[in-house]
Amino acid sequence: MQRVAVVGAGTMGRTHADAYARMPNAELVAVCDVKIDAAQQLADKYSVRAFADVRSMLSEVDVDLVDICTPTHTHIDYIKAAAAAGKHICCEKPLTRTTGQAMEAVRICEEAGVVLFPAQVLRWFPEFRKMHDLIVSGAVGTPVVARTSRCSAYPRGTDDWFADMKNSGGVALDMIIHDYDWLRWCFGKVKRVYARGLYESNIPLTDYALVTLRFDSGVIAHVEGNWARPGGFVATVEVAGTDGLLSYSSTDAVPLTIELKAKGEEKVGVTVPESPVSQSPYYLELEHLVNCLETGTKPEVSPEDGLEAVRIGEAALKSISTGQPIALA
Repeated sequence: MQRVAVVGAGTMGRTHADAYARMPNAELVAVCDVKIDAAQQLADKYSVRAFADVRSMLSEVDVDLVDICTPTHTHIDYIKAAAAAGKHICCEKPLTRTTGQAMEAVRICEEAGVVLFPAQVLRWFPEFRKMHDLIVSGAVGTPVVARTSRCSAYPRGTDDWFADMKNSGGVALDMIIHDYDWLRWCFGKVKRVYARGLYESNIPLTDYALVTLRFDSGVIAHVEGNWARPGGFVATVEVAGTDGLLSYSSTDAVPLTIELKAKGEEKVGVTVPESPVSQSPYYLELEHLVNCLETGTKPEVSPEDGLEAVRIGEAALKSISTGQPIALA
């Protein structure tokens, strides 16, 4: 049984707390938020203790796992506190605001001997897991080009922190980091990043980015992020390979299809619809982590995965600011 404390009582904190409360091998024992009223409200729902200070919580409550669901720029301080107390850590994406902070987080958790799990939840969305499995199995042949798009209204967090680009990193770091991680999972290491977007443009409650990634494998991916869509959330994916096209749209009744070339011909052969069963990806993600902690196995998402996603996002921001492509070491 893993005893869990959730830090941050906003939308993601509430989502994670609900998952742990329903999990048979986890026990939610505390909620922490600098706004004690928010912490108390969430804690009361599950009859656990509320705290405004993470160090007080760690000294007063027996905890195995600290789950960090706070604004991005605060992550590193909470990671340091939890690691110093010898607690395993789940941290919402992005792992940290900068690559330097992410490298520090990985190092201190290694030195403390604790698990650091970046919560890159897209890997547990059934359609994205299915697409990954199809790609790596060669269903569309050798991948050549990928395109992803993730669009929503502008997020409004506590104290409107998303609007502070220096703290949130905007859409290029905060939102499409989901796609960076998923694309790395599918295609491997990224070697160069080029991006255009509205970062530093100071347009109120609007952000947009188009990021091009070149992989060591030769795959090129175009990643679009948009915080200016008033009509709700939309995500799309296309992966073109030597044998066909894999397509996904969150707005379609049958969201996932494969169009394969007929053997010996250049025309489309057959369109195969897929409709994965929907289950809360947040529950599946956290269940995976808890099971790994219970069995002593390594989680599917590594600290290095979280670090590399931040590295790509920070390179995208630098490319937007300079107008130049950025090579990743």
